[in-house]
Amino acid sequence: MQDLISVSQNHCFLGVQHVFEHQSLVLGCKMKFGLYLPTQKSPNKTPLLLWLSGLTCTHENFVTKSGIQALASKHKVAVLAPDTSPRGIGILGEDDSWDFGTGAGFYLDATNPPWSTNYRMESYLLTELIPQVLKAYPELLPQLMISGHSMGGHGALTLGLNHPEVFASVTAFSPICAPMRCAWGQKAFLSYLGADQDQWKHYDTTELIRAGKTTKPILIDQGLADSFLQEQLKPELLEESLKTSSQEILIRRHENYDHSYYFVATFLEDHILWHLKNLDFKP
Repeated sequence: MQDLISVSQNHCFLGVQHVFEHQSLVLGCKMKFGLYLPTQKSPNKTPLLLWLSGLTCTHENFVTKSGIQALASKHKVAVLAPDTSPRGIGILGEDDSWDFGTGAGFYLDATNPPWSTNYRMESYLLTELIPQVLKAYPELLPQLMISGHSMGGHGALTLGLNHPEVFASVTAFSPICAPMRCAWGQKAFLSYLGADQDQWKHYDTTELIRAGKTTKPILIDQGLADSFLQEQLKPELLEESLKTSSQEILIRRHENYDHSYYFVATFLEDHILWHLKNLDFKP
């Protein structure tokens, strides 16, 4: 386990917004992440929210655009915001398009060369980043809350369903609900995972629901003015999969809201409260 190196720390809302860098052994490169720590005034451990960002994002987008710090301080929640992919690996084609490669790790473990050596975001989060943060800050609850936006919403749903022992509560904003049936997902899965679509199902929320995966009730918010709604996000396919499942998912649709962080910021407190209810947490 490599040491955390402090890049910056800014005091805000009676807490501290940190940015750290570390050498990832799983990804084979240096990675940065944000960690907001509220002032701890309770003898109880602090709940930790893992936020996964979308295509083209870094660790900075959520930290700087969402207003999370005020809400995290108010509700005594810590927030971990990782990057969305390895950086600077040097694979041919890595930076050719905005929806694949750099900034588009899809929170999976690639099995198809040459991506399989470094593009292992699922293992990075589960076996390296989260354990390292929990070791460095033992005041944090070891069972996390997870949420995300767009590609990160996809990651939150699939990681939450596949690893309920790690994630006690799951929510998402504008998630890619059925990546096997949209252009973003098909492009990523074919290159990262190869042609065997049985492997793809491990990273498709609708397929996980059909396979019987369940967790605590999930909240999803979706804007109806989202330009990606019809072609890429497809929440109706997720709703269809729920007909044969015991999984509870509340999908709220909002007139006039788009795919931006303005939308995320508007309903972010609802998600924090949803998580804390799932945790039955009392600060």
